[in-house]
Amino acid sequence: MILEPQKRISAKALTVWKISGVIQIVISWIVTGVAIFLLHTFNGPFWISVLLIVIELISTYLFIFLLPTIKWRRWRYDVRDEEIELQEGIFIVKRTLIPMVRVQHVDTVQGPILRNYQLASVIINTAATSHEIPALEESEAEELRHFISTLARVADEDV
Repeated sequence: MILEPQKRISAKALTVWKISGVIQIVISWIVTGVAIFLLHTFNGPFWISVLLIVIELISTYLFIFLLPTIKWRRWRYDVRDEEIELQEGIFIVKRTLIPMVRVQHVDTVQGPILRNYQLASVIINTAATSHEIPALEESEAEELRHFISTLARVADEDV
């Protein structure tokens, strides 16, 4: 049996994903509030308003508390001489192997929330796709970017 990748992303990713969840939920509550206002203005059925509120309460719990925790527990990665292995997913766990010979370039990305928590994401680009290792400590992300870049150069020279 092949073991799953061992390296984890930063625990601060949980906080970042919860903040992102709060932003999504606030927007969702605003849209729901407008919908409920319009329902009452045009004498819509009361049960629809109750249903919308129940859906929003469930969504609030899911997007702020449950899903970020599960996402953080599942996210793992490993960088080996020949390949990069990623594991992610909440309900369906996806494992991806990226051969080093396919890596074209590697970037680090940092949005305002990640920057506030001294985190960065590493983007691995191949000819066909991009893969992300999210929310690593800034120093770890820079070291990983450099390490993958070096391994990809060596793998390219061997071909």
